[in-house]
Amino acid sequence: MLLVTLVVVGHSWTLLPQNAFVSLTYDWLYLWHVPAFVMVTGYLSRRFTYSFTNLRRLVTTVVLPYLVFEGALALFRVYVGGETLERLWLNPHWPMWYLAALFFWRLATPFFRRTALPMTLAVAVSLVGGIAGIETFDLSRATGLLPFFVAGLLVEDRHLEWLRRPETRKKALLVLAAGVLVTPWVEWGISTEWLYYRTSYTDLSEGWILGMAIRSLLMVIGFAMALSALAWVPRSPDWFARLGAGSLVVYLFHGFFVKGATYAGYGDWADQHAALAFVVTTLAAVLVALALAWRPVRKPLQKVVTPVA
Repeated sequence: MLLVTLVVVGHSWTLLPQNAFVSLTYDWLYLWHVPAFVMVTGYLSRRFTYSFTNLRRLVTTVVLPYLVFEGALALFRVYVGGETLERLWLNPHWPMWYLAALFFWRLATPFFRRTALPMTLAVAVSLVGGIAGIETFDLSRATGLLPFFVAGLLVEDRHLEWLRRPETRKKALLVLAAGVLVTPWVEWGISTEWLYYRTSYTDLSEGWILGMAIRSLLMVIGFAMALSALAWVPRSPDWFARLGAGSLVVYLFHGFFVKGATYAGYGDWADQHAALAFVVTTLAAVLVALALAWRPVRKPLQKVVTPVA
């Protein structure tokens, strides 16, 4: 629930004027929160096998929502926002990349659970995948973020216990704070586009050797910051944790709110009230996530997300 809320927050920040504070804060968040989200996805995918039940669930909870919401959000963007979109369903648009990537990650799960040196292989796939940007089904992003998914697959209880140690959590705060020092390099030294793990090294104006080196460094930073953030997530099954049952509902519906605000001209107001807009936008994003995950709202929306129970 925490991570999907941060997804909404991150997307809402695109409505703000891109001054130094917003840009650097955005970079700091994107250094770790998508890697953490993908790691948790891998952790929750550990039991996936090629059984009929799992394959059916893959279709009903990943493929069908992708088909429905790729089309629904596209209709909203075209007929309400006047945008022009191409290659629907072949090139996932905006947040739909996650469902496309999840489909391939889940199918690869049994292989990475059984193969030797799974992390080495996943990192190699990520680094080599950056040589050629493949937009179809956002395969470049699926391969780019693959190491974080595989790391989630390999997590054991002893790793989680290590994360929860007091000494580990103290060091985690230092790591998250150190991430602030990395953001100027990302913003002005390379490009925020590197944090999306989707663009080829050539399109990022780098050769493949230096491109691999930059991606490797970003992966190390992403792992360190993601684990540091997860070390501080409370364990108690309180009301906020239970809202996590609606994480897919939040993920798939929040785009309508962000795009709706864009079409309503919210960005013009934000440009004139930069500091206030940052606070209002962040709070509104959190409230949207909480509202969508709230059980009375979530239950009917889940019938849209997964029409086949």
